Amino acid sequence: MDGLSRRKMMTTGGVLGAFGALGMASPAGARSLWTWAPSGSVAGEGAGLDPEWVWDEEVDALVAAVIDRGDVPRVNEELVKWTRNDQPLPAGLPGDLREYMERARQLPPWADRKKLETAAAFNERRGIYLNLLNGVGGGMLSTAIPREARSVYYSKGGADMEDRVAKTSLLGFAVGDLNAYRPDGKVVVEAVKTRLVHAAVRHLLPRSPGWSKVSGGQTVPISQADLLVTWHSLPTYTMGRLREWKVPVPPADAEAYLHLWQVTAHLLGIRDEYIPATWDAADAQYGQVLEPVLAPTPEGVELTDILLGQLAEQTSPGGIDRPLVNALARYLVGDRVADWDGIPAEPFWERAIATAWPKLVAFREKLIPLPLVPPLAWTIDEAVRQYILFYLTKGRGTSITLPETNRPS
Repeated sequence: MDGLSRRKMMTTGGVLGAFGALGMASPAGARSLWTWAPSGSVAGEGAGLDPEWVWDEEVDALVAAVIDRGDVPRVNEELVKWTRNDQPLPAGLPGDLREYMERARQLPPWADRKKLETAAAFNERRGIYLNLLNGVGGGMLSTAIPREARSVYYSKGGADMEDRVAKTSLLGFAVGDLNAYRPDGKVVVEAVKTRLVHAAVRHLLPRSPGWSKVSGGQTVPISQADLLVTWHSLPTYTMGRLREWKVPVPPADAEAYLHLWQVTAHLLGIRDEYIPATWDAADAQYGQVLEPVLAPTPEGVELTDILLGQLAEQTSPGGIDRPLVNALARYLVGDRVADWDGIPAEPFWERAIATAWPKLVAFREKLIPLPLVPPLAWTIDEAVRQYILFYLTKGRGTSITLPETNRPS
């Protein structure tokens, strides 16, 4: 496949050979029948349609028209000006797009301001865990999701992953900010912009010969099912890991954190009938939509190598700490996903992290005294802090804008 390095494909140690380049054809990449009931959603009801065959029709048609009539440069000039939740939309936007965005920026009627404030405080107290899991963990999961990896790789953002990471981080740290849904916050802005970008990719990517060859029969990317898969790679995955690490999360905080992501899902265009109403419903949906589709792809291997390379450069100039970065990523997603992502095994650092990280967590939660934390733990702690700094600052000075082309061949 053009542009994919033979060396990077070989780092999977034969896994790609076993599964084949068309990971979606493997048992690990097969979709389950859609059986999740809409009664478990925030809407409490729905048609029960398989989200695999549902997209975002209104915005898809609108953004396709914006692209086809050559309005993307004008729109991007205006989108850069919109930076706060309470800010009026730029007057220079095309009228049809402006009218749509005015509706799309409204919070759902079931949004609870008190819960959003509780979630913001939870994000502040637990930021080191949440940013690590949503950043490194969610990032490594995303490259093991074949459709997501291929959509990223063959779209315009795949040609410049540093810029792609920067733009992706905008929504991530907007969700985690203390003022996330306050008037001076940015979640509404970044979510609506991201929804527009998804529509642009749905219009453009089917024209990519590269993507069409590996699409697994999907004719239009980023269906509601795909959005749900990505959504679960963030809050549901994160909450699961917090439980495994025995991080105390009071029920009110857990409920508020879910609500934060429920509202964000709505703004991203996920239909209310698909958004889980409780953590039990989310866990059940996670098992149906995310676990079965995880699989290796050469695109995912290359993207993982780029992402971890950027992280290693941030934590240590010259990249001498790449083994630590590899081991941290493997610890977060487990050996199976790490092998599929082509992340090299690092026996020394993997043992060190498996021993030290639980003690660091217990120390932070005041469950054990400092003398029980091994000295090497502070090296790992600093690497984590450097990554979080990278994640939270990467998007400064950039803005989410619409693509008008795919990745150059």
